[in-house]
Amino acid sequence: MAEKEDFYKVLGVERNASDAELKKKYRSLAMKYHPDRNADNPEAAEVKFKQIKEAYEVLSDPKKRSAYDQFGHAGIDPSMGGRSGGFGGEGFSDIFGDVFGDIFGGGGRQRSSAQRGSDLRYNLELTLEEAVAGTEQKIRIPVLVACGTCAGSGAKKGSSPIICTTCHGHGQVRMQQGFFSVQQTCPTCRGTGKQIKDPCGVCHGQGRVQETKTLSAKIPAGVDTGDRIRLSGEGEAGERGGPAGDLYVEIHVKKHEIFVRDGANLYCEVPISFVTACLGDEIYVPTLDGKVKLTIPAETQTGKSFRLRGKGVKPVRGGAVGDLLCKVQVETPVHLTKEQKALVEKLGESLTGGGKHHSPQEHSWTDGVKNFFDKLTG
Repeated sequence: MAEKEDFYKVLGVERNASDAELKKKYRSLAMKYHPDRNADNPEAAEVKFKQIKEAYEVLSDPKKRSAYDQFGHAGIDPSMGGRSGGFGGEGFSDIFGDVFGDIFGGGGRQRSSAQRGSDLRYNLELTLEEAVAGTEQKIRIPVLVACGTCAGSGAKKGSSPIICTTCHGHGQVRMQQGFFSVQQTCPTCRGTGKQIKDPCGVCHGQGRVQETKTLSAKIPAGVDTGDRIRLSGEGEAGERGGPAGDLYVEIHVKKHEIFVRDGANLYCEVPISFVTACLGDEIYVPTLDGKVKLTIPAETQTGKSFRLRGKGVKPVRGGAVGDLLCKVQVETPVHLTKEQKALVEKLGESLTGGGKHHSPQEHSWTDGVKNFFDKLTG
């Protein structure tokens, strides 16, 4: 019979390797040589896989490792009075559980019967005024709550859940798939290890019932679209007495007929007459706090913006209050009478005479166009 290879060489570790180093190397090699990952040569992979398993079983056990370090393979050979470090009665199901159970949460561990409830989301529409000033809103949401009859246990009053008859309380069952035996969550108890034989007549064993509840949500001042407010414990009730989830109120601010918000600042367009733009005047403009007086200087051009400091929004996360920026739009007079048209024509003639440029932007633009065409034809 061929001499077995040194177990430390099989795992590729030093003789003084720690338990953590052994486990890390074992996982890496087991994943590499698992027959499922070596479809081109599963027989050779199986031999290597068993060799790795045997080496790790010995070196991960303090007593076996001590005997192996002193006497080599003879120290663990059952024919020499030692304990077998090979597979014995174990199959690939045990290997699979050792390697992949720790990684993917299997390994035959029972899942806790108490499960946290799901989080919920509620979309709340607010006006700009409500978002800026803050408000308190009543909201109604359909939600799963703990059954009052069975106190959330799912079992009929006076009875209790029993040990699952399918998995016998382990929460896991083994399924044979060809050469391998794969471990998975028990379909009867869903991994809890317990089974309700006499379910509650109200919730039918679920431990929760559907209700619509009304909550009061306090919305802080300065919120904006996309902000979320967390109401702890107002989500769905947990299963089997587990804690409730949370409710997230997501804010959506409606479009405003006057103002546009950008962060802490507000913007609005203010129409002014041709006369006001020419001669100047004092006008009233709206803010979220009421109307304020705005002075329009003479010869104001359309598109000019005026800043009203501190008339914007105080951000919900802190910081300085924003500003209100008013952009004026000069309106062209419409529906003119013959007399008004004559006056406008007379004004136009007066403005084009005398050698002064009363329309500086138009004059500058005309000069630019002239220079452009001169270059093309030059």
